[in-house]
Amino acid sequence: MMLVAFDVLASDKADLERLFRLLTSRFAFLTTGGPAPDTPNPRLPPMDSGILGAYIAPDNLTMTLSVGSSLFDERYGLKSQMPKKLQKMTRFPNDSLDAALCHGDLLLQICANTQDTVIHALRDIIKHTPDLLSVRWKREGFISDHAARSKGKETPVNLLGFKDGTANPDATDAKLMQDVVWVTDGQGEPAWAQGGSYQAVRLIQFRVEFWDRTPLKEQQTIFGRDKHTGAPLGMQHEHDVPDYASDPEGEVIALDSHIRLANPRTKETDSSLMMRRGYSYSLGVTNSGQLDMGLLFVCYQHDLEKGFLAVQKRLNGEALEEYVKPIGGGYFFALPGVKLQTIIWDSLCSKPDDDAPQYSGVFPDILMKEQTIFYDRYATEIILSSLCKRLSLVIR
Repeated sequence: MMLVAFDVLASDKADLERLFRLLTSRFAFLTTGGPAPDTPNPRLPPMDSGILGAYIAPDNLTMTLSVGSSLFDERYGLKSQMPKKLQKMTRFPNDSLDAALCHGDLLLQICANTQDTVIHALRDIIKHTPDLLSVRWKREGFISDHAARSKGKETPVNLLGFKDGTANPDATDAKLMQDVVWVTDGQGEPAWAQGGSYQAVRLIQFRVEFWDRTPLKEQQTIFGRDKHTGAPLGMQHEHDVPDYASDPEGEVIALDSHIRLANPRTKETDSSLMMRRGYSYSLGVTNSGQLDMGLLFVCYQHDLEKGFLAVQKRLNGEALEEYVKPIGGGYFFALPGVKLQTIIWDSLCSKPDDDAPQYSGVFPDILMKEQTIFYDRYATEIILSSLCKRLSLVIR
């Protein structure tokens, strides 16, 4: 998988529409697959990079497009259309943010079964938008092979050796997804934003050498879970629900443990549930000679302030901070899906049809049976069967 943030170079709103038209057509082709385009004149650059050969297979490719708050500045007259909770990411106390790894007008999350498909997709997008997009930052990630092969039956393990994503909300519960993930009518958001989702992205560097010299008991106390089974401390199974009420002093699960701070499991904190996707990364070594490894953290929620921001404020000062250092990322809004024969631009700048049925949103990374991503955005039946699997870290 890959996260790529872009600065938009479009000179005006018409140019921006041209960009969205190009992205729509490229996404549709890349996710559907087909013969690689011929180059009729060998004196010209080839029409395709060629890294996938003569036939471009869909390879479960998904492309999730999100917009940052900077796209709604004065350049394109879109200020009134900005999602009301969308904002620029600011520094938390433990952050060590690198400006070169933060923010962006657009964010593209590319996932596929194989990394060469991901790279091919990125190069295709860049080739077709030289005057419209400039890469701001890029990070590649992966999930553990055993989790990918299990097709959702096993929780991925991060590079600290702990399961990552155990307490995600139930993606099969449609009502819960409406309450947690999707922007819905009644939130006071722009009409076009209904069916989209707020996306928080954090690039988190791990101090793995330090962590690997930390006693197992301390590691488990920091997380609040058994390292091998993933079960909450004092319990037997990964998905057992911790009973904090019976442990008010934190004798079993420490009061400052990661799982207890992130999700206290109270009625007051139910509103801060979010759907998380975590990908490991490994980039060689830092300037100080330490292994540059960590987590690409991505989460989706219907309200950024109630979701990620509320959780992160509770986590400020947690014991895990000694071993992790957020270095980049940003806040974005994942666009709703689009209707057949329309473009992504329509979902951003047009109001839904007045006579259209109520719908649950569809991100533009939806694939169903390896066909095109662009489904009727009012077709609720495809959501839980495809998108929520992606959000639950199932196949990447």
